[in-house]
Amino acid sequence: MTIKEKQLIYTTGIIGLIASIIVGLGEFLLHYSAQLTENTENYNFFAFVSKNNLIYGHFLAVLGTPLYFVGYYHIYKMLKGKENKWAFIVFALGIIAFTVGGFWITSRAFLGTIVHLKSDINTVTYTQILDNYTLLSESLVQVLRVVILLLSVFFIISILKSQTYYNKWMAITNPIVLLIAVFAIYFVAPSIGQYIAPIAMNVVHFILFSLSLYQFNKNYK
Repeated sequence: MTIKEKQLIYTTGIIGLIASIIVGLGEFLLHYSAQLTENTENYNFFAFVSKNNLIYGHFLAVLGTPLYFVGYYHIYKMLKGKENKWAFIVFALGIIAFTVGGFWITSRAFLGTIVHLKSDINTVTYTQILDNYTLLSESLVQVLRVVILLLSVFFIISILKSQTYYNKWMAITNPIVLLIAVFAIYFVAPSIGQYIAPIAMNVVHFILFSLSLYQFNKNYK
């Protein structure tokens, strides 16, 4: 590995870590309130999120999301090692995942505004708006999870079947396992989980990029 390549891998990893922090903060502002767990039906939790939080959270999340593309280039380089045919699949799926996630996150502040205006909207019309949102936008979350599952499978295959820059134990810290762990914390320890579940995918990638940079710094920097 040349010095230039080391600098590239390190820098893109840091950018990925920054992405998880910026988008995570934005999504926290968009979604979190002390009344979140009791008001999940019909997106009612947005009624307790202030207008300013919707605005600031929207722009932080939207502006930070493209940084994930750079972060996944770091994952790609770490997986590729000297030569790994599976690495590009993980990279491509990462780009798809955060493209889909980016489309979804752009809709959240607008949805929050609609919930704030509930009392000014005819009940039938309001229900139709939410149903349409669920079909067109919320369904993207399910697509995202499927893509992350596929990405995780190829992440594991890459590490176990090829010579990457990761130690073999890194395979267990794939995104889908980390995501399950985050939601497990939510159910086992809701007093902690209530803060990380609303930004679960960002918590997952904060851990992923942190571990990746740890291994890079320990073994190659």
